[in-house]
Amino acid sequence: MPTEITRKLFTVDEYHRMGEAGVFAPEERVELIDGEVIQMSPVGHRHIVCVNRATKLFIVAFGDNAVVSPQNPVRLSNWTEPQPDLAVFKPRADFYAAARPTLDDILLVVEISDTTFRVDRNIKVPHFAASGIPEVWIEDLKKNVLLIFRDPLRGHYETTLTLRAGDFVSPLAFPDIRFAVHELLGDPEVFRH
Repeated sequence: MPTEITRKLFTVDEYHRMGEAGVFAPEERVELIDGEVIQMSPVGHRHIVCVNRATKLFIVAFGDNAVVSPQNPVRLSNWTEPQPDLAVFKPRADFYAAARPTLDDILLVVEISDTTFRVDRNIKVPHFAASGIPEVWIEDLKKNVLLIFRDPLRGHYETTLTLRAGDFVSPLAFPDIRFAVHELLGDPEVFRH
């Protein structure tokens, strides 16, 4: 007689209660995707440097016109709350103390991929598109390119761009601000041993 396997899926609220109850160790890196708790890969040195670099570049460039939120969760649905490397929100004087950001508050999401490219590209990007996030960037550290996803429509992005060192990019929310791709990716040679 075959045995049925039933998965227990968690809502975002249940996931938060699990965290508050100490189910996850403080240093444990997890995300909730489609109701499943996903173990995130450990981050490498270049990944950390790129998060720090983009955080500083964004804070300086956007100033009081945005809230730059590094490595904090964004709730996409009742079942999905990924933790992108950077999220850029509309500005709010209370920095979202009174209420968490909603989907309408998200201007840009950035994922920095060294070992996580497949998950970022094939799982997270479609979720961001389905949620109507207007723009997603993936810093692909293996290929040293910046992938741009814009114009969400029915679970995918209509516009995709691949930019390399020497190229420039302006976020949709801030068309007058330009970033050099090499500023975001840094020099990969520094990290080769």
